[in-house]
Amino acid sequence: MKKVLLIIQREYVTRVRKKAFIVMLLAVPLLLAGMTALIAYVAKDSDVISKPQVVKVIDESHLFEGKLKSAKNIQFIPTDEPIEQAKAGLKNNEDLSILLISKDYAHKPVQFFSKKKPSYTLTGEVENQMNEIASTNTMLANHIDTALLNQAKKNRVNVNAMEVTEAGTKDADVGTSMGVGIACAILIYMSLFIYGAQVMRGVIEEKTSRIIEVIISSVKPFQLMLGKIIGVGLVGLTQFTAWIVLSVIATKALGNSSSGGIMGALQTLQNIPFGYVLGCFLFYFITGYLLYSALFAAVGSAVDSETETQQFMFPITLPLLFTYLLSVTVLFRAPDSPLAVWLSIIPFTAPVAMMVRVPFGGVPGWQLGLSMFSMVIGFLFTTYVAARIYRVGVLMYGKKASFKELSKWFFYKE
Repeated sequence: MKKVLLIIQREYVTRVRKKAFIVMLLAVPLLLAGMTALIAYVAKDSDVISKPQVVKVIDESHLFEGKLKSAKNIQFIPTDEPIEQAKAGLKNNEDLSILLISKDYAHKPVQFFSKKKPSYTLTGEVENQMNEIASTNTMLANHIDTALLNQAKKNRVNVNAMEVTEAGTKDADVGTSMGVGIACAILIYMSLFIYGAQVMRGVIEEKTSRIIEVIISSVKPFQLMLGKIIGVGLVGLTQFTAWIVLSVIATKALGNSSSGGIMGALQTLQNIPFGYVLGCFLFYFITGYLLYSALFAAVGSAVDSETETQQFMFPITLPLLFTYLLSVTVLFRAPDSPLAVWLSIIPFTAPVAMMVRVPFGGVPGWQLGLSMFSMVIGFLFTTYVAARIYRVGVLMYGKKASFKELSKWFFYKE
């Protein structure tokens, strides 16, 4: 045990003293605060970004004349010039577009011409206005009171989701839960890759420099692998702890000195059980890291250079990648679906899948307990498998390993 602690101390101190560690420690919270301010500014003044666009309208149906409304960044100008003549004017003008509305616009697509591909926002604005005008024209043709219909449209129904708990009723704030869930999934996914890769690179570096031979003479291979994994994991925890504290301080300071948009966003986060989410995040980061870093260490011990790791990396990281893609596309829409439940229980997919579900709350205790139990069993099993490969691989040089070779190493006797 004492030797393992010495290896942990060596790994931790060596990495913490590096300049890159200090830079990352301070840069990430500042970048997060800066991105928060930038997002708030862009959301508030997004119309300033796009260039003003002049749209010449050739209306062959004469049903939209004078009805398209100009806005800050779009100006509609009716014209009777032939389409070919109008298109000739596009060659030297990127801020000019042409809207051609045929007589039979309901059956023949409306055409929008421009020198370069128009933005989705621009074409969307034109399409929305034309649909509104076309609907109004249809209602007038059928003697429907449009004023009464427009008044009815203003009476919109807003559904406010509320969560009933033992402590009382509170705002469910589904949007915030969804954002936090996706953010946690992305953070877990990235951290497992980053810190797992650090373990693998460290093993490869020590193996190729033959330092490993000196260390193995004093400690057992399992002790060395375990010490390296825990040491790098503690570095990750140190970074996360500093990032959380500094990010909260920087974001609150920025929110107090800026507009209410950022403060509003911070207030919505108060509906999230921060302690519960943070506790789950730390557990799944630690257990997920131990599970995957053991496999990364085994891969590092089996190769002589980082370029040889590709054949082993893809099968190992495929479950993690698969769950990440599902998390940001499917799971956040149905966090209690059977797919989400099973993915949050399987050890190789649970760190990402469960962190999508946790911010929504309502994860049954038995599911959370079973997931945590499977994570502990999972990392114990992968550590055992990786250790048996590691003890042979770290002393193998000049031989390209394969999965068949790794299976042989696993069954070698002590």
